[in-house]
Amino acid sequence: MEAVAASVIAVLGTLLGAGVTHSFQRRTVERTEAFTRSERLRQERIDAYCAYAGALVNYRRILVDRWFSRMEDREEQEEIRFRSYEMRSEAQEALFRVQLLSGDEELVRLAGETLEQVATVHTSADREELAERRRVTRDAVNHFVATAKRHV
Repeated sequence: MEAVAASVIAVLGTLLGAGVTHSFQRRTVERTEAFTRSERLRQERIDAYCAYAGALVNYRRILVDRWFSRMEDREEQEEIRFRSYEMRSEAQEALFRVQLLSGDEELVRLAGETLEQVATVHTSADREELAERRRVTRDAVNHFVATAKRHV
C-alpha cells in the first residue's frame, strides 16, 4: 500500500511540476512575443519618421531649385516643376506610412502641417520671403523630428 501511495505522489508531483513548467514557459513565450512585436513596431516607426523627414527635406530642396529656376528664367523650369511633383508624391507616400504607424494623432497632424508648409516654399515673391520660408520649413521639419523622437 505504501508503494502505491508513493507512486501516486510521485506521479502527481511530476504532473504538477510539468504543469507549472508549462505555465512559466507559456508566459515567457507571450512576453517575448509581445516584446518582439513592440520592438518591430518601434523600428517601423523610426524608419517611417526618418523617411518622411528625408522626403520633406528633398521636396523642400527641389522647391527652392524651382524658385531659382523661375526667377532666373532657366530652360529647365518645366523639368524641375515635374520633379517637384514627383518629390511631393514621395513625401505624401511617406506621410501615409507615418499615418499608418503612428499611434499619436498630434504627431500625424504635425506631419500634415509640415508638408503643407513645405509646399509653399516655391511661391515666395522675393529672396527675403524665400529665406524666411526656408527658415520656417527647416524649423518645422526639425520640430517634427523632435516630436517623433518622443514616440520611439
